[in-house]
Amino acid sequence: MPELHLPLIEAAILFPLIAALIVSQVKRPDVARRWSLIASCLALACTTFAWQDFLGLGVPIAHDHWNLTERLIGQDIFAIDYLTAPLLPSVSLLFVLTILSTLRTKIRRFSFAWTLLAMSLTQATLCCQDSWGIISLLALSTVPPYFELKSRGKSTRIYVIHMAAFVGLMVFGQACRSFEGNQTQASLCSSVPLLMAALIRCGVAPVHVWLTDLYENATFGTALLYTTPLCGAYAIVHLVLPSAPGWVLQWLGLLSLITAVYAAGMAMVQKDVRRFFSYLFLSQSSLVLVGLESVSQVGLTGGLCVWASVVLALSGCGLTLRALESRFGHFELRQYRGLYEHVPSLAVCFLLTGLGSVGFPGTIGFVGTEILIDGVVGTYPHVGMLLIMAAALNGIAIMRAYFLLFTGTRHVSSVSLRVSLPERLSVLTLAALILGGGFVPQPGIHMSSNAAEEIISARPHDPSTHQVDDTGHESA
Repeated sequence: MPELHLPLIEAAILFPLIAALIVSQVKRPDVARRWSLIASCLALACTTFAWQDFLGLGVPIAHDHWNLTERLIGQDIFAIDYLTAPLLPSVSLLFVLTILSTLRTKIRRFSFAWTLLAMSLTQATLCCQDSWGIISLLALSTVPPYFELKSRGKSTRIYVIHMAAFVGLMVFGQACRSFEGNQTQASLCSSVPLLMAALIRCGVAPVHVWLTDLYENATFGTALLYTTPLCGAYAIVHLVLPSAPGWVLQWLGLLSLITAVYAAGMAMVQKDVRRFFSYLFLSQSSLVLVGLESVSQVGLTGGLCVWASVVLALSGCGLTLRALESRFGHFELRQYRGLYEHVPSLAVCFLLTGLGSVGFPGTIGFVGTEILIDGVVGTYPHVGMLLIMAAALNGIAIMRAYFLLFTGTRHVSSVSLRVSLPERLSVLTLAALILGGGFVPQPGIHMSSNAAEEIISARPHDPSTHQVDDTGHESA
């Protein structure tokens, strides 16, 4: 199998892991923040160069240059493909901007060591090609949020119950799948547990309670970094899609579609800012699962494009709310606050990232949402209106939150609320990527289309699954 010219993937995993060990021994929060920022920037550089190296090779998948795992355990499990090539630097950038935009007044409450460990585990998960490796990494990634909840004195019961069920179902389902051998299509005993595990991790209704609880009780940054990379969707791509029967995917699509509409409606009426964002995230991430379920070239391409917009645009919206919370504390959407005069750049960033995540024209989410709707309607015509309804409700919820937060009155403050230089840099970076992905969408669509083609080719032929070719005609 082709290899990258440099050991970039494993370096992107090792940099934050080593830094996490160093930072855990550092007593001064400002020094810990500096080490964390350096390590995350190095990981971002490695993933970006790995993406460019992969494109230069012109192959569907490439392994790392070192192959350390092959030397240690006899199996090379880390690789980069059309799906992970753009996803890895996007997730790395999210960690960098989260660390960069953490204000000095909040660095004592934010655990940089656990954040770096989470970054290492997330990077490893998103480039892991082995089923048991993905399960092990996903299980380990549940640990940092648990310890943060515990250190803040919050109840961990809801989180532990859901994550224990998630890990247990994954292990049981994959064990049954391994016992089945080389069957092209998975049985009921393996498909259903893996599907249920994926639904829990993605927060699909009715097993979404843990996600809203996490946003309410953990720090905003930790909740954002744990959920927005959509590692649960990656598990679906590698554990469910390759061998699941068509009816399993149809159930996944149905529950995801219901969640998208339900969460969009809930986001419209939320009074708490964190609950508002958690339901907005649930709705948009469910649209990604709807695209994965369609198993058509167009639908999958749209779902993967929406995945990119969730990582960048919706994460940017969350970082904006986090910056506001750092200044005003935990607040609610019950009255007009008129914050535009004090933080105009945050107001613009909130509007741009929020509308970009729901597919406003000229942003990164626009083309992906259009492709998703076109692909899903081509497969299941009756669900098109529900997708449009979910997008419309999310747009209304974002505009409602914008008006309540930034308009309607004049906010009087005795201290300066101006945006700091790191926050301004984060805002400009996100704005450039969101608008750049909207005006020049071809590279992202091309990568998503190639990834969709690879995913479809890995599935066995299933008469119960409707396939749609590039011309939009359904085939058995």
